[in-house]
Amino acid sequence: MNRIFDRAARRMGQGLFWATVLLVAVPGEAAAAVPAESQLGFNTISFLVWGALVMWMCAGFTMLESGSVRTKNASVICLKNIGLYSIAGLAFYFIGYNLMYVDVSGWIGTVTFLYGPSGDEMALLDGDEGATAAVVSNGYSVMSDWFFQMVFVATAASIVSGALAERVKLWSFFAFITVLTAIIYPIVGAWTWGGGWLSEMGFQDFAGSTIVHSTGGWAALAGTIVVGARRGKFRADGSVKSTPPSNVPVVTLGVFILWLGWFGFNGGSQLALGGAVDAVAMSNVLVNTNLAAAAGVMAAISTARPIFGRVDLLAGLNGAIAGLVAITAGPDMVDHYWAVIIGAVGGIVFTVGMKVMEMLKLDDVVGAVPAHLVAGAWGTLAVCITGGGDFGVQLLGVLAIGVFVFVVSLALWFLLQKMVGVRVSETVEEIGQDSAELGIEAYPEFVVMPDADDVEELRRS
Repeated sequence: MNRIFDRAARRMGQGLFWATVLLVAVPGEAAAAVPAESQLGFNTISFLVWGALVMWMCAGFTMLESGSVRTKNASVICLKNIGLYSIAGLAFYFIGYNLMYVDVSGWIGTVTFLYGPSGDEMALLDGDEGATAAVVSNGYSVMSDWFFQMVFVATAASIVSGALAERVKLWSFFAFITVLTAIIYPIVGAWTWGGGWLSEMGFQDFAGSTIVHSTGGWAALAGTIVVGARRGKFRADGSVKSTPPSNVPVVTLGVFILWLGWFGFNGGSQLALGGAVDAVAMSNVLVNTNLAAAAGVMAAISTARPIFGRVDLLAGLNGAIAGLVAITAGPDMVDHYWAVIIGAVGGIVFTVGMKVMEMLKLDDVVGAVPAHLVAGAWGTLAVCITGGGDFGVQLLGVLAIGVFVFVVSLALWFLLQKMVGVRVSETVEEIGQDSAELGIEAYPEFVVMPDADDVEELRRS
């Protein structure tokens, strides 16, 4: 039996080798012309593989957030992240995709439930070979596109999770994420990628600096205002209490996972892999993505000392994210040095934005708002430099999406506050959500040291 498998493996390897040789060696039109059915296969596989890589970003967000919070809240972070990914998938399947892409009238798509393969695809699966031409003419499998779009909405939802960590109620958070992924994000998508009014005006956002990241950032900002800061984060004298991450290596791992996932985020947004043009364009996209992230790291580290008075590890890690967010609106440029500039500015605006958040006494545990909202807005406007974007249209898109998402999110958070409450009690916040809400600790063998400020307060009293 093993010999049979060995022979099959050798034959498969030989077949792949000679197929590659033929593709490279055959000159002229025969090598250049990729059959339409093959293009459908390449495009579909591209959607599925890149989409799976974007889904892996959820693991990155989980690591980033769980390592950033105190150990007493790490388990809840894990539950929130797998929960929000599941909610995003269900909400986008039942209603969100239709609002975003199906028969968009300029403002919103068709308000219908469920989405599935096309009639031609169903006929093909039932054995009707006559449907092949119609399926091939679409260029990709219908549900492969749905899958790729779905993982993007999950990314927007993940941004909200980190900003509100350690004090937001689990089920209130899940309720907000349901509305965000089923209605708020799809409406923004309908205006832009769905062919709505901003798209008709010429708004450009290649992979979602504003559509995905600023949308998540605006929703997170509204939440931080309504939910409020963690207890003791801002002292009576106005100073900021340091809340260092509980697991720095895990936070760093999370950022590297996000960096890796971003290659799928931006590379997959080429939306095709059917020929030489797509291959070259996708290569440029990945190189620009990497350059912007690296520049964001170095710029954030360099500006952290004059702003925070220290070389800040978390600023450097978030600088990578800010650089990635900034380049996402226009990673298809051919002058790679612009990617370095755009990413570096992204790292700088993140660092400044984090300082402004502290001055306004807005508690963002992972720096999600400056990294995604602020850097996303900058990246969208930067398309005017390299991608031929119209500044007025780009600015209008940033403002229109910002106002819509922030106002609706703020109203939804206030509604949840009145109906069921959005913040855990002081007792739950003190002992941690892991023990109070889940009855399980992430690190049960760890001995938690008392907070220095709490000890000092007890001594004074």
